[in-house]
Amino acid sequence: MIKALFIGIVSIHGLVHLMGFVKAFDLAKISQFTLIISKPIGILWLISAFLFLSISILFFLNKDWWWIPALLAVILSQILIIRYWPDAKYGTIPNLIILFGLVIGFAFWNFNAQVNQEIKEILVEKTFEEKIITEETIKDLPVPVQRWLKNSGVIGKEKIHTVYLKQKGFMKLKPDQKDWIKSEADEYFTIDQPVFIWRVKTSMMGLPVVGRDLFRDGQGKMQIKLAGIIPVVNVANNPKLNESALQRYLGEIIWFPTAAVSSYIKWEPVNDYSAKATMSYGGTTGSAVFYFNEQGELTKFVALRYKDITDEKPTEWVATVKGTETLNDLKLPTKLEASWVLDNGEFTWYKFEISDVEYNDITQ
Repeated sequence: MIKALFIGIVSIHGLVHLMGFVKAFDLAKISQFTLIISKPIGILWLISAFLFLSISILFFLNKDWWWIPALLAVILSQILIIRYWPDAKYGTIPNLIILFGLVIGFAFWNFNAQVNQEIKEILVEKTFEEKIITEETIKDLPVPVQRWLKNSGVIGKEKIHTVYLKQKGFMKLKPDQKDWIKSEADEYFTIDQPVFIWRVKTSMMGLPVVGRDLFRDGQGKMQIKLAGIIPVVNVANNPKLNESALQRYLGEIIWFPTAAVSSYIKWEPVNDYSAKATMSYGGTTGSAVFYFNEQGELTKFVALRYKDITDEKPTEWVATVKGTETLNDLKLPTKLEASWVLDNGEFTWYKFEISDVEYNDITQ
C-alpha cells in the first residue's frame, strides 16, 4: 500500500512538471503558470518530469539505487519551484515526501552494500575439500542420520562447500499479534569453515525493516534497522547469541545435508528415529535433536536456544517440516514453521518456504 502510494505521488509530481514544458513551448494554455517560462527552462521542466517518471519505474522494479536519480530530480525540481515560487510553491510538498523516501532508499542501499561486502569476504575466504560422499563416508553416523542422508540423495555426490538460498515467509513478532508480516530473505553459507549470513526484508509499524544475522568464527551478530536508519537490534559477540547462532547453523544443515559429516559436528543416537547433534566451533558449542520418519525424511528439529540475550535460561525452539521437494537434485525440506515453546503454549513466529537453492561455485 505504501509502495503504491509513493509511486503514485512520484508519478503525478512528474506529470505536473510537464506543465512547465508545455507552457514554455506554448503547446497548450496553462493558466496555473502566470510567469513567463523560456524554452531552455522548459527543457529543464521536461527533464525533471522524465527523472520523476523514471524513478517510479525504478522503484517499482525494486532497484535499490533509485535514490540517486531521485536526489537529482528533487534538486532540479526545487530549483525550478523556487524560481517560479508564486506559481509552483506547492510542489515543495511532494518534493519533501520524495526526499524523505530517498533518505530511506539510501539507508537501504548502504545497508545492502555493507552486507554485500561481508558476503564477498566469506566467499573469497572459503577453503574446501573436494570429496565425494559415499556409504563408507557415513557408516559411523547413527542409523536415522544415515537413512536421512541416503533419502536426501547425497550418496555419490560432491560434498557441498558453499550455499545460496532464498526464503519467502510470514512472521509474527509476539504471540498476541493478529496479522502475519510478509518477509523475504536470502542466505549464504560456507561449510568447511561454518559461516552464514541471512539478510531479511520485512516491515514493522507500517515501515520497511531490514535485518542481518551473521555467524562467523563461532560468534553471532544480529542487526535490525527500522526504515534502514533506526537501530532496533544491534548485538554482537554475546555468548548467548553466539550459541543461538551456532544452533541455527546446525539446524540449517538440512538444506546442505553433506555438512552432517563435518568434523565440528558429533552425532549421538537417541532412538531409531532421532539423533542428537553437537556442534563446536570457535569456542562456542550447541546441541539439537533431529527427528526423522521411517523413510528418512526430516520431520522436525528441536533445540534449547536463548530467545533473547537477557533470558536467564534457554527456551525450546522447534522447526517443523511442512513440505519436502527436490531442489538442485537433492530432496530437501522446503516448507517449515519455527516456534518457541513458551510457558503458556507454543508460539509459531515464522512460516517460510525455500524457493531456490544453489550449491558450490557461488558468486554474489
